[in-house]
Amino acid sequence: MDFGDLGNGLFECLGGLVLWQNVRRILQDKKLAGVDWRVTGFFTAWGFWNLWYYPHLHQTLSFIGGLNIVAANFVWLWFAIKYRNVK
Repeated sequence: MDFGDLGNGLFECLGGLVLWQNVRRILQDKKLAGVDWRVTGFFTAWGFWNLWYYPHLHQTLSFIGGLNIVAANFVWLWFAIKYRNVK
């Protein structure tokens, strides 16, 4: 593990933890308000790209953090689509 993987991996891991708060919030609110679900859709797609890309760079910690981010974004996106028409 090099410094780049350590730094990026820590940001990815912490970012995933923060994103799980969005999942908790949408489950509490049971509605989508103030955000466009397509934005998270884009970043979820980028996250899936990273899951392919990081192993090619031999960045193990970044890959682990990326799994956390993709999982949180995917779950949030699922609920955002489910609740998008709730007023």
